[in-house]
This record gives sequence, C-alpha cells and structure tokens, in this order.
Amino acid sequence: MSKQVGEKAPDFTLFDTDKNPVSLADQKGKNVVILFFPLAFTGVCTAELCNVRDNIGIYNNTNANVFGVSVDSLFSLGKFKAEQNLNFPLLSDFNKDASKAFGVLYDTFPAFGMQGVSKRAAFVIDKEGTIQYAEVCPTPGDLPDFAAIQGCLATLG
Repeated sequence: MSKQVGEKAPDFTLFDTDKNPVSLADQKGKNVVILFFPLAFTGVCTAELCNVRDNIGIYNNTNANVFGVSVDSLFSLGKFKAEQNLNFPLLSDFNKDASKAFGVLYDTFPAFGMQGVSKRAAFVIDKEGTIQYAEVCPTPGDLPDFAAIQGCLATLG
C-alpha cells in the first residue's frame, strides 16, 4: 500500500544526474514535490515532466523543491533531462528503495512485462516531512492532478 496523507514521508538518499546524493531529510524546512514516473524517454513521462518544467514558477513560488524519481540509471536520466531541458532534479532510484518505501513499485509493469518499475505517483511533503498530498495514478497512461498538487502547495505557504 502506498503512503497516505498524514504519514511521515520515508527518508531516502538517491543520486541526481550530477552524481550528487540527495536526501529527503536534507529538504526539511522546504515543501517537496516528489513525482515518481515509470521510465524516461516515454511519451506520458515526457509530457508529465515537461508540464512541470513549463510551470516551475508555480512550484518555486510556493517554496517547493520538485524531484522527479524513476528506476532509470542516473546516466539515462541525465540524457533525458538534457534533451527535455528539465529545470528540476531527476533522481535515480535504480535500487528501487524509495519506490518500495513509498509503496509505488509495480510487481509487473502493465506494458512489456517489466518488473520493478515505479508507478506514476505524486506526493507533496510539507516542511516538517509529513505527506500532505498523495496520488498514485490508476494506470501509467494517467497524469497526476497538477491542479490538486498546486492547490495543496498553495495551502502550505
């Protein structure tokens, strides 16, 4: 079962595309948006992350750090980030620790029978580390409710 609103977000440390470790614990004092996505270079994932790229000002104005997380390697994510001109960090959950901790890992991905792929999911975590918004999309073709995410952030200040 995925993490729910009101629960403490599980800590993780993952590497970004610049090979720097990023820990959720280090984000205390900032609102955080974590967007788990199945796979880089796919149509829906590209649309999702480009939507955030194009609206990054909304997230910045709510004192929020946005992180995209997938099981892709940090090298694949680096190429994806560069090609799409993404203006927020992508984190590699190659060992699937964060996806498991948040309860958003497919046993078997609906397409191609791949195992161990992250579900498309969005979490808003407040400055104290509590989950204030949690959404796991029903299928990998669905996008998160960006208006709901932004609305939640607006209430956190």
